[in-house]
Formats: sequence, structure tokens, C-alpha cells
Amino acid sequence: MGRKLYPNAQQLLITADGGGSNGYRVRLWKMALQNLANELGFPISVCHFPPGTSKWNKIEHHMFSFINQNWRGKPLVSHEVMVNLIGATSTKNGLGIHCELDTNTYHIDCKISKEELEAVNIKRNGFHGEWNYTIYPSS
Repeated sequence: MGRKLYPNAQQLLITADGGGSNGYRVRLWKMALQNLANELGFPISVCHFPPGTSKWNKIEHHMFSFINQNWRGKPLVSHEVMVNLIGATSTKNGLGIHCELDTNTYHIDCKISKEELEAVNIKRNGFHGEWNYTIYPSS
């Protein structure tokens, strides 16, 4: 989706919560970002919200609340129903949401070793490098 909208992009910035599967301490998250940087061929910068500050994440307020309003009281009986309800969400201010079902298979309990993590081509920012960093494609 981003390639179509920004075909000349040379970098990507991701803002993310500080916890969960995309937390700043999660080895698998950093390894997946390394793989994406390698695939895209350009750097990915990440800025995590500090712990306890997800209330400042605009997505939480500007998107999730409208999705909840849109499917309130409707039986979520299938993936198709959920995808259609999420995708049909909009606001009077023009927010629109694109949604599609991810049918990929994801393995659980993937362990990333210390050696694998050390192979991630990461440069930490001078200001809270644990939360702000850039991952460059592997050479």
C-alpha cells in the first residue's frame, strides 16, 4: 500500500507503542524490521512511545474508537464480517481505513538468539536509543 502512495520513498518511520509484540525490547520485532529493511533496500527508523504513554498515540484515539462504534452490537461471526466492518469505518473529518485479512501463517515461540540480535544493523539515536533507533539494510 505504501509503495503505491510513495513510490520514491527512501526511508520509513514507524511510531510504535513501547510494549507488546512490537515493544522496544522484543528481539523478534527487531529481526523482522531487519528483514523488511533488507527487502525494501532502505533504512527504517523507529520511535517507540515511552512506557505508560500509549494514551498519546493518535491512532488509539482517531481510529480504534471509530472502529468500535462502527461494529458495536454487530455479531462478529467471520473474518469477512470483521474486515468489512473495519474497512467501512470512516469519520466526518475524512479518516478512512483500509483493511484486509492477513492469511499468512506465523510461527509461535520464535526465539532470536543473542548472536542473531547482534547481526541486526541497528544504530541507536543519541536521545533514548532504546526507544529511538534506525535499522539499515544488511550490507
